[in-house]
Amino acid sequence: MSEIQSLQPQLLWKWFDQICSIPHPSHHEEQLAEFIVNWAKGKGFYAERDEAGNLLIRKPATKGMEHCQSVALQAHLDMVPQANEETDHDFTSDPIQPYIDGEWVKAKGTTLGADNGIGMASALAVLDSENLAHPALEVLLTMTEEVGMDGALGLRKNWLQSEIMINTDTEDNGEIYIGCAGGENADLTVPVQWQENNYEHCYQISLKGLRGGHSGCDIHTGRASAIKTLARFLANLQQNQPHFEFSLSEIRGGSVRNAIPREAFATLCFNGEPANFTQGVKSFESLLKTELAIAEPDLQLTAQPAEKATKVFAPNTKNNVVNLLNALPNGVIRNSDVVENVVESSLSIGVLKTTEDAVKGTILVRSLIESGTNYINGLLISLTELCGASVQFSGRYPGWEPHAETPILTLTKEIYGELLGYEPAIKVIHAGLECGLLKKIYPALDVVSIGPTIVNAHSPDEKVHIPAVRTYWELLTKVLAGIPAKK
Repeated sequence: MSEIQSLQPQLLWKWFDQICSIPHPSHHEEQLAEFIVNWAKGKGFYAERDEAGNLLIRKPATKGMEHCQSVALQAHLDMVPQANEETDHDFTSDPIQPYIDGEWVKAKGTTLGADNGIGMASALAVLDSENLAHPALEVLLTMTEEVGMDGALGLRKNWLQSEIMINTDTEDNGEIYIGCAGGENADLTVPVQWQENNYEHCYQISLKGLRGGHSGCDIHTGRASAIKTLARFLANLQQNQPHFEFSLSEIRGGSVRNAIPREAFATLCFNGEPANFTQGVKSFESLLKTELAIAEPDLQLTAQPAEKATKVFAPNTKNNVVNLLNALPNGVIRNSDVVENVVESSLSIGVLKTTEDAVKGTILVRSLIESGTNYINGLLISLTELCGASVQFSGRYPGWEPHAETPILTLTKEIYGELLGYEPAIKVIHAGLECGLLKKIYPALDVVSIGPTIVNAHSPDEKVHIPAVRTYWELLTKVLAGIPAKK
């Protein structure tokens, strides 16, 4: 039990504290799912899991709302596991440690999991409540959303009974989302040929201190990718050859595909005077700090002596790796012509690692339109062919096509406006909400997405705004109480 249970609405925060206490990173949600199933059955609710592990709970309508349209509240069970390097945290066994910092709730050294833990907590709090008015209610909690929407992709057909769905995965107070981007994974492979390391010196190059963030919601902000920035440094060295000969024994960065990578590392081997090399690193760090003074004020590029590697990349491999990563498109590719101030298409390399036989990178491609995804995929195919590499695509999921006026949107907009004192913004998000997949399986669903303000999701700086949670809860409960009768 942490201090956040003192916050209002108390039932929601109690559930969020409970969620934080049970490890639930992507692919490790089983313990949390079973806890919720057992709790729901103990309350006498219908609770069942489908073949993909998704969880569905049903609660009857409260007195007087039996003839209203049924509603599903939807959230995902998993969280993004990101920790600061100095934080010793095992996301598969250690609880998240939330704490209050002024008007915000944060976590000690890790992601908080407010994405989508607050939405999940709100749905469970509605189930747990004894005095909230609501129609026949379903709560759908999906598996492994953050690394491929596995649960939504495998959702059982003819399972949901609701006519309306409220997705709880939005992260901005005062906004209602009615559409989102689709996406696809692109996995890069650069085959590695090794040779004996005949270089005199080995140094580890570290790029740290970047802000990171959500690779969809934050892709337009100018935040630097650690992988791309490190590749730029290596390309600068490579383009100075033959004045500086070097190779690599390892390159890596990032940890999850849907976060802008905050850190990247390379083990670099060379001949010559180390003092000249380290001075060159400092000079490049100074250049980056000048360029990125506003976007990345805490950037650090350092070089430290490393244990001598026994083997390094052969020259052709090193050239292919550096050229591919340096030339790789990353960030916003095109803004939407249809929706103002919304990114249409983007990509971000989230993970890079060196294995025994290859350097491998994982990219998440996002677009509001299918042709945008296809265009970016074509760029990647052309680039990899030029650099002796390959790319494989997988896990494509559809976007959620926006519709300007629907009954649940009209109701939500009206109640939100009364609470805020101004008209809420109707938005399309450049991120992968599950709504597109769910609508594909259940096309008749009338869907909106709402949620409180969450900042820096997918990074250890994640925080959720306490007053916004109170507003979100009031909105959610008033919408449920205002659901109209069935037609």
